[in-house]
Amino acid sequence: MRKSKPKKRYLLPDPKFTDPLVTKFVNYMMERGKKNVAYSTFYDAIEMVEKKAGESGLEVWKRAMSNVMPSVEVKSRRVGGATFQVPIEIRPERKINLSIKWLIDYARARGEKTMMDKLAGEILAASKGEGSAIKKKDDTHRMAEANKAFSHFRF
Repeated sequence: MRKSKPKKRYLLPDPKFTDPLVTKFVNYMMERGKKNVAYSTFYDAIEMVEKKAGESGLEVWKRAMSNVMPSVEVKSRRVGGATFQVPIEIRPERKINLSIKWLIDYARARGEKTMMDKLAGEILAASKGEGSAIKKKDDTHRMAEANKAFSHFRF
């Protein structure tokens, strides 16, 4: 039996938009403890998105985040020597974490020169419902749909 669960830690809101979700995003994006570099990269990317989209950059980013959020995923479950991919619904906290992780990972994999260009491009693509992060979400949903027959093995 495990010990008691650790207390939930709450993040401080970011300095510019006063949004804790922005802080969480920046913390995921940060490398080697360089939080100021991560903040400036994020803010520059949001400014670039604002110029290209012609509307509030933060709103476009939030739309991109909600578009990337998956609702179901598959988890492996061993039943009688066979391993089944069982579709399960995702907790709201994990939805946010997955969307942040996918946006950042696929932004890093893009071909533009700087990280702010890459991030801005991925945010714009995701807000329109296209791009690699959206493809990842669709693949996850497709896997869950294909393995719907094993949903009675849910735990």
